[in-house]
Amino acid sequence: MQLDDKIQSLLNNLEIEQLNQIQEDSFRSIQNRPDTLLLAPTGSGKTLAFLLPIFTKLKPEEKRVQCLILAPSRELALQIEQVWRKMSTGFKVNICYGGHNMAVEIQNLSEPPAVLIGTPGRIADHITRKTFDLSGIQTLVLDEFDKSLSLGFHDQMEFIYGHLRKLKTRVLVSATSKIKIPEFTKITQPWVLNFTRDEDEKPDLKLYKVISESKDKIDRLFELICHLGSEPSIIFCNHRETTMRTSDLLWQMGIENAFFHGGMDQLDREKALIRFRNGSVKFLVASDLAARGLDIPFVKHVIHYHLPLKNEDFVHRNGRTARMNAEGFAYLLLHRNEHQPEYLNQAIEEFIFPENTTPPAFSEFTTLYINGGKKDKLSKGDIMGFLAKKGNLQKEDIGVIELKDFMAFVAVKKSVVKSLVKAIQNEKLKGKKYKYGIESEQKFA
Repeated sequence: MQLDDKIQSLLNNLEIEQLNQIQEDSFRSIQNRPDTLLLAPTGSGKTLAFLLPIFTKLKPEEKRVQCLILAPSRELALQIEQVWRKMSTGFKVNICYGGHNMAVEIQNLSEPPAVLIGTPGRIADHITRKTFDLSGIQTLVLDEFDKSLSLGFHDQMEFIYGHLRKLKTRVLVSATSKIKIPEFTKITQPWVLNFTRDEDEKPDLKLYKVISESKDKIDRLFELICHLGSEPSIIFCNHRETTMRTSDLLWQMGIENAFFHGGMDQLDREKALIRFRNGSVKFLVASDLAARGLDIPFVKHVIHYHLPLKNEDFVHRNGRTARMNAEGFAYLLLHRNEHQPEYLNQAIEEFIFPENTTPPAFSEFTTLYINGGKKDKLSKGDIMGFLAKKGNLQKEDIGVIELKDFMAFVAVKKSVVKSLVKAIQNEKLKGKKYKYGIESEQKFA
């Protein structure tokens, strides 16, 4: 596919050499058709698939919001925003979601962005408050719209849709093909791009069952983790209370981990994901909130500590691994007398491994936080240079850097982090003093 210089520049900013098939087909459809239904699995690049053609529709002279993107969760909304910012389009983007400071959002909207990303509940709230002008919105994207509907956002989405009078382009996105287009959209004949896997195109996922003699299964989970070593893994539980309990028990057994569930404050959830993504912890104990819509790369193992009640949840959990042609493994922890759920009617091989009770080594990285971010005009390069010059760090001492609006998080080797904090504590970054500290281990007591 031949791309113009502007689009190629955006891809260069993302360090992407060429579009995949999903992105190419989506680009053509969204550019040229009023309604597109994009069905593609998590991790296939579908966020960029709709963001690139959106960019081509934006007008620099337009001072109102031009595109609205709705996502079912804060995490997915933040992920979309992160991709847009990394593209460096020159067009302003803002994000609105529950738990975010409303006053900050209203201030941001006083100078309208070209692209507005948000969760249905919060966007509906802004419309009620009349904090921004909707009359310029010509493009609407409903990302993971089926998830938004299942979470009970139908009324808010219908309310929002009813206020968008000048739509020219509508894009519906889902990670599954088993969807029903909501009637309020009045979309009857969209151009369908279905990239969900057929039965004969299953991902390279190896499924095993692990038998436990104890109903609690925590000892068997511990042994499995000891066998897997330090390869990134997500351990799924069915309830938030069990998520925290399992995380705490693993800490007591010497397994460094973070937990993640819907009952946590937004900032704590973000911190848990950051520490997992940057390698400060190798194990994430999570509820089904982590099963879809989150940017969590390089997960090698999915462990079902509890079996999900529905096949759909089982599929989405497993979708965290074996992504984009990579090999992945999923394990079902079963008590000796526990049966496979009805939706799993195939024979599953039992995973036999030698008994090993030596916990994997702790990560060599921990997370440094800085109470300044994108809104303070800080960049990753600024932070990298500051830590090297003022903190005397080598390039290999610094890992992944993540920038938020008012915070930055940096993976730093544990061997140097204490001396680093001491060295930079009173130093200025881009002429301003910030607080620097080590992100504490996430433990539940």
